[in-house]
Amino acid sequence: METIPWKRFHRIRKTRRTRASHPRQSTSTSTRAPTRTHKGVAVEAVTIKDVAALAGVSVGTASRVLSGNPATSADARDRVAAAVAELDYQPNAQARALRSTRSNALGLLVPDVRNPFFADLAHAAEQAALSAGYVTLLGNANERNDQQDRYLDTLISRRVDGVIVAPVGDDLGRLRALIEREVPTVLVDRTVPGLDLPSVTTDSESGIRQAVQHLADLGHTRIGYISGPQATSTGRDRFAAFTRAVAEAGLSQDPELVYFGDYQAASGSAGVHALMQLASPPTALLAADSLMAVGAISILHRLGMRIGTDIALVAFDDIEWFALLNPALSVIAHSVEDMGRIAVDLLLQVIAGETPESVVLPSELIVRASSATPITGTAPATPEQRSQ
Repeated sequence: METIPWKRFHRIRKTRRTRASHPRQSTSTSTRAPTRTHKGVAVEAVTIKDVAALAGVSVGTASRVLSGNPATSADARDRVAAAVAELDYQPNAQARALRSTRSNALGLLVPDVRNPFFADLAHAAEQAALSAGYVTLLGNANERNDQQDRYLDTLISRRVDGVIVAPVGDDLGRLRALIEREVPTVLVDRTVPGLDLPSVTTDSESGIRQAVQHLADLGHTRIGYISGPQATSTGRDRFAAFTRAVAEAGLSQDPELVYFGDYQAASGSAGVHALMQLASPPTALLAADSLMAVGAISILHRLGMRIGTDIALVAFDDIEWFALLNPALSVIAHSVEDMGRIAVDLLLQVIAGETPESVVLPSELIVRASSATPITGTAPATPEQRSQ
């Protein structure tokens, strides 16, 4: 697939370093620009994050001050002005030229607003954007490329100052138009091969490895996996992480134990139904996202299976009410609040004409009652066995 270079707002700065075909991942939001000369001395170019840090304000506040937004205090303006003078901060020329045409609106496009994870992500991003002086226009792709493209066209026509996208899949579609029109863009949760943009994603590997090892330690040797779609980066990454974790734990790698879903609750139900029909069904289940976990819980109740006793269950994503279930659901958690906030922070840097590094957030297992009991040694009964 063709790699699209990320050139927006950087074409006139000949000294800016050439980025790799994929942005280097980091566990922080530090941004380093190329060197320039100040008073005859070569120095590292100052970024808006440096200005904000010296002024003791957020990146959003510094961005508002530098863009002339009146929604700032006199004290903040004075401190930012002093930091700009001390650091000899020089905003990108094209970014400065765009100030007069700014809409003070950001676009946020998520795959499915019904998914509690993306609802929480939208809330976190919207609040971070609002504190930086921006309103957020929300689009719901409904896990469909055509709907995603329609919203992208609308956001482009509305001339939003930047866009945060959790892409539906690998199809570039109208995402290409964002690059061609030099719309500041950040990817969140999911990435697209060949699309060279800053992103905020999760390290699925660590949390999934912990979950598989936890289940193995309880005596489970057959773990069923309800996977996300392989046309998404998260679906591929989590499935690959699960496969490696199962091998490392020395467990069965029976391909029948994997059901490929679509991040919808119905596919979680279908996955459990298919897995429990096996001649040797799994004694534990791992669902690759919250909605599929909801579907799994529903069908397990309908089958009369006791979660945490008859079968163990772990879900990827920690939704607030998962802890309130009976039994409470074990989860692979990662901070959706941090993801939304950092996505806005990165986008503000792009709008300021900078090239932020991508950020990878950690994941970790939280053990609750749904997977806290060691296996009894008896495989769960199939529906046919239960009817006898």
